[in-house]
Amino acid sequence: MLNIKDATKGYKIGNDFVSVLSQVNLRIHSREVCALMGSSGSGKTTLMNLVGLLDRPDQGQIQIDGLPTENLSDDEMATLRNQRIGFVFQAFHLLPRLSALDNVSLPLVYRGLRRPIRRSRAAAMLQHVGLAERASHRPDEMSGGQRQRLAIARALVGQPSLLLADEPTGNLDSRGAEDIMALFLAINRDLGVTILIVTHDPAVAACCPRRIIMRDGRVHEDDGEPNHPGQSL
Repeated sequence: MLNIKDATKGYKIGNDFVSVLSQVNLRIHSREVCALMGSSGSGKTTLMNLVGLLDRPDQGQIQIDGLPTENLSDDEMATLRNQRIGFVFQAFHLLPRLSALDNVSLPLVYRGLRRPIRRSRAAAMLQHVGLAERASHRPDEMSGGQRQRLAIARALVGQPSLLLADEPTGNLDSRGAEDIMALFLAINRDLGVTILIVTHDPAVAACCPRRIIMRDGRVHEDDGEPNHPGQSL
C-alpha cells in the first residue's frame, strides 16, 4: 500500500543545511492502522508531509498503491493526492459558513461531480460517522468531537485508500479521543482504509495495532515489522 525506500529530506536554514530524515525505510500494508510517534524534531511531521505528497524527498522513493511518485509533476501529485489520500488535522480546518453537508461534499467539487451526486455521497458519509442528523448544522454549532467526525467524513468522501491523521485527538478530552479512535478502527474495519496517525498520546497509540517510533530522522522502533531494514535493532 505504502512503500518508502531510503527517503532523505533536509532544509537549508540560512547558510546551514539541516537534515530531517535520513534514509527512512518503511512499508505499510493495506488495511493497517499505524501510530507514528516521536519527540519534536524526530522527523515524523516531515515524513507525514512526504507520504501525503505535500513535499518531495531529496532522495529516495515513495510508492502509493504501487505507483512511484518521484517523477510525477505537481499536477499529477495533486491528482493522486485528491484521489488516493484523505487528511485529518488537529484543528479540523472546516469552513465555518458552510453546513456539515457542504463541508463534506467540498472535495468532490474538484473532481467535477454534479451537485446532486456530491450531496448524496456527503450525506452517506455523514451517516457513516454518526452525523446524519447534523447535516444542516454549521461547525460552530457542534462539539469538538462532532467537528472531528465531520472532518473525518470530509476526508473519506472521496473514497481514499490511505487516511493520514495528524494529532486528530489533540483538541479533544479523553472521552472524545476514545470515541474518535473507535471511529477510526470502525472505518478501517468497514471500509478497508489504511490509516496512519501521528500522535504524541500513548493512549491513542495503544489503540493502534502497529506503532512506529521516529528518532533523529530514522525509524527507531517498529513493532509491526521487527526485521524491517528501516528499524534500529
